[in-house]
Amino acid sequence: MKRFLTATENTAALFLLLIALLTAGNVVLRDLFSIQIPDWFDGTKQLQGIALFWGIALATWRGSHICVDIVWEHLRPSRQRAMDLVATLIVLAFLAPMAWMIWVKVGGTGTQATSDLRLPLTWFYSVGAVGATVAAILAAARVVALLRRRAPEDDALEASSDGKGAGHGS
Repeated sequence: MKRFLTATENTAALFLLLIALLTAGNVVLRDLFSIQIPDWFDGTKQLQGIALFWGIALATWRGSHICVDIVWEHLRPSRQRAMDLVATLIVLAFLAPMAWMIWVKVGGTGTQATSDLRLPLTWFYSVGAVGATVAAILAAARVVALLRRRAPEDDALEASSDGKGAGHGS
């Protein structure tokens, strides 16, 4: 699981890096040479969608999305786990059909392409769909971990080389 999470994290980070490089490169070229990178705007939109899906996968597994835990903080650990389980089941109930529908979108994209380079949108949608599928898989894995009374945050602590992991509600 540690390798899978690392690969997911690196994939999300890679697409964020590509967005930054594409945007910065376009700004430099535009300001210095009055030219633009073809499809930079379409490209950054597609890459942002991909990065979001892969980021959702990580946030779902870790339960580290931005949240306010007014009720959760005042519960006993067993009740906290129960609340985490219900919340993760609800997330899974949304992520699984969403992943399915994104794959349906990939299948229906046809010959749609970016405006300048005519890059097929299917490529971008497919990588995003894989990220959405990973999000659903990690939600299901979190449910299993919570049912086994092992918080996924414990795995994050073990996976961290410095012993600091993502806690609940970070």
